[in-house]
Amino acid sequence: MKNVGEAQEAPTGAPQEELATGERSTRNRVARSILDHGPSTVADLAGRLGLTQAAVRRHLDALAQENVVEPREKRVYGARGRGRPAKVFALTDCGRDAFDQSYDKLAADALRWIGQTHGEEAVAAFARARVAEQAKAYRAAVEAASPENRTRALAKALTADGYAATARSAPPPRSGEQLCQHHCPVAHVAEQYPQLCEAETEIFSELLGTHVQRLATIAHGDGVCTTFIPRGEVPQGTPQTTPRTANHASASTAGRNPA
Repeated sequence: MKNVGEAQEAPTGAPQEELATGERSTRNRVARSILDHGPSTVADLAGRLGLTQAAVRRHLDALAQENVVEPREKRVYGARGRGRPAKVFALTDCGRDAFDQSYDKLAADALRWIGQTHGEEAVAAFARARVAEQAKAYRAAVEAASPENRTRALAKALTADGYAATARSAPPPRSGEQLCQHHCPVAHVAEQYPQLCEAETEIFSELLGTHVQRLATIAHGDGVCTTFIPRGEVPQGTPQTTPRTANHASASTAGRNPA
């Protein structure tokens, strides 16, 4: 599980670093207990974890601030007794995402089935349809920007979508820009299905109105997904991608380093 904010009681006078580590550990235990047992009251958690109710409340307050848990009224089956229903704490969607999930395997299994049942072109068609849907928001951002700022506008839109993207001038001798994505939410699946990277490269080309070249991908083991966008004339000797349609969508070397 990723750290979600977390806890373990540290002795008085412990170094601040040890205290912070202990807090994270116990807070993880609180969140894990809710995952394993479902929505829980403060008393339930205190009993299961061997903590005081005051300590549990403190950790729950911190987890709630981080949008990991949320309070709810306890669901009552049958006749409800007098008084207010007990408050329970449940994991939010964000909290569930902090734990290991099988989404990558599910996605890879689905793509494998598509390929085996309908052929590899169907996998590519799915990848293009997926990125085209994502690109609706990117298109609005790019079209609203001046031509010289479109790569930066695309980087900003990608960052809002979780890709931690930046744009910068390409190093010599290239003349143009580099679009760098420092995170890829589908990297593990794209290792097996580079069609995902290829479809993304094609949509970048379409959005920016020029051919582009994918230089590196996280899925291939590189540290950053890097796409080169030429400015003006392409330097002589620079490998170019092959146009796919009239609007500059291009094939790519996605998923592998260029030769």
